[in-house]
Amino acid sequence: MSERRYDVASISRPDEPELRPLCLWNQPPTYTAALLGIIPSTPPFPSLLGSECRMNTTQLKKLGVPEICLPRAIQGIQSIAQTGGLRGSQLKELIRQVIAAPSEHLADPHFGQLARELIAEREYTPAEPAPYQTWGSDIDVAAHAQMRQSCAVPVSRRGALMPDAHVGYGLPIGGVLACENAVIPYAVGVDIACRMKLSVFDLPPAALTDQFDTFQQALEKGTRFGVGGQHERPQQHPVMDLDWEVSRVTRENKDKAWRQLGTSGSGNHFVEFGVLTLTEPAADLGLAAGEYVALLSHSGSRGAGAAVCSTYSAIAQGRLSKRYTEFGRLAWLDLASEAGQEYWAAMNLMGEYAAANHDVIHRLVGKLIGSQKIAGVENHHNFAWKEIHDGRELIVHRKGATPAGLGVLGVIPGSMADPGYVVRGRGNEASLRSASHGAGRAMSRTKAKDTYTWKAVQNDLKKRGITVLSAGADEVPYAYKRIDEVMAQQRDLVEIVARFDPKIVKMCGDGSAAED
Repeated sequence: MSERRYDVASISRPDEPELRPLCLWNQPPTYTAALLGIIPSTPPFPSLLGSECRMNTTQLKKLGVPEICLPRAIQGIQSIAQTGGLRGSQLKELIRQVIAAPSEHLADPHFGQLARELIAEREYTPAEPAPYQTWGSDIDVAAHAQMRQSCAVPVSRRGALMPDAHVGYGLPIGGVLACENAVIPYAVGVDIACRMKLSVFDLPPAALTDQFDTFQQALEKGTRFGVGGQHERPQQHPVMDLDWEVSRVTRENKDKAWRQLGTSGSGNHFVEFGVLTLTEPAADLGLAAGEYVALLSHSGSRGAGAAVCSTYSAIAQGRLSKRYTEFGRLAWLDLASEAGQEYWAAMNLMGEYAAANHDVIHRLVGKLIGSQKIAGVENHHNFAWKEIHDGRELIVHRKGATPAGLGVLGVIPGSMADPGYVVRGRGNEASLRSASHGAGRAMSRTKAKDTYTWKAVQNDLKKRGITVLSAGADEVPYAYKRIDEVMAQQRDLVEIVARFDPKIVKMCGDGSAAED
């Protein structure tokens, strides 16, 4: 095959059919390097400087250039090519000299930056992983591996693993991670501000049986389930009047968020009626001892939150240096950076939106049963907060973990067959003032579907006095750890205020992919 010749001023990218001319020196270094034959390229781009200057990344590595320093080496070669300087063996010899004694080449106009990176690379020592403490014993090895990797992220300062922990993406579910001046989108989670909300009504528990059809219809009509679930008419809430221009992704997803306002999604999200039992008065809850009808919901920020996570995690991963590519989904954003500030603002907006989502659900369901709430508790469990720990401000990520500051109320659910609990935080600093967010999965969704038949489970629950209107086999109660065991393992983190026993449960039953 004969070698084709190209005029530098008229070369165009092969993927641009219009063949627009481009100037070689205005292109990104990796693209220019490909044109020069410095890094592997595909036709029609042979080396433009002749065979004596053709050098690829493999050759640069053989000369001793560390992989992390390859971009700087390529930029240096590009710079020399612009001036028509050294070529071939002379160029290789210069690169060898820079590698051998980088401190002597700091002022080199072409390879000064390479020299600085070489020095930094040789002086680099990975920081010791941040420490973390574990609550509970029934935690799989993979979740611990994820927690160790999370604590090895350079911005990590301390962590904690809750008794409901299991494998997630990046930080494990049930993981708590405190970082300095940085936020990790995947340590917050895909479903930003996934949360719990409990509303207590002034109704006797017998109403759940005597007026069963009313409560059933309230759950069926008061929210929507499924990945694409939305109300026929957008619901009204002041959250839609907030500033959705804080980032491009929130602006572009505002209409979708409005359509999904008051909906529940899929996966482990639910809305259910049950009996709340207090054995003692709770002044901070505003309730006397007794039994009450209560509504409990679990969901988050729906599609808009997922878009925020994926957008800013991609930005964070794109900025990782080669030294840190192993961290992948644990990529972080400096809070002083523009992207970090945008994500922080977008995350907080998603927190407001998720809270509004629950507000609308409880408002609609409450209206359908014709009752007003007399008390309530709510909390996020996929979020990041600015908090003071160890005498300094840290960014505390709780991914599937409940805030448990001293005296702080929260809700920790069990499963569709097991009780949930209203809890009061003990402010345990060792856990970064956190507790579990539920029972935690003991079985994967796939294994649960292969093991259980939904109809058989539904009938079994009916015999136990629990009516499940809709759900999937991946959410059967047997796929979860025993909530009472989980609660026993975190007695030093929270105290139990009240017990919630589910009676009428609705979850996604259309087979939608899990959003949790």
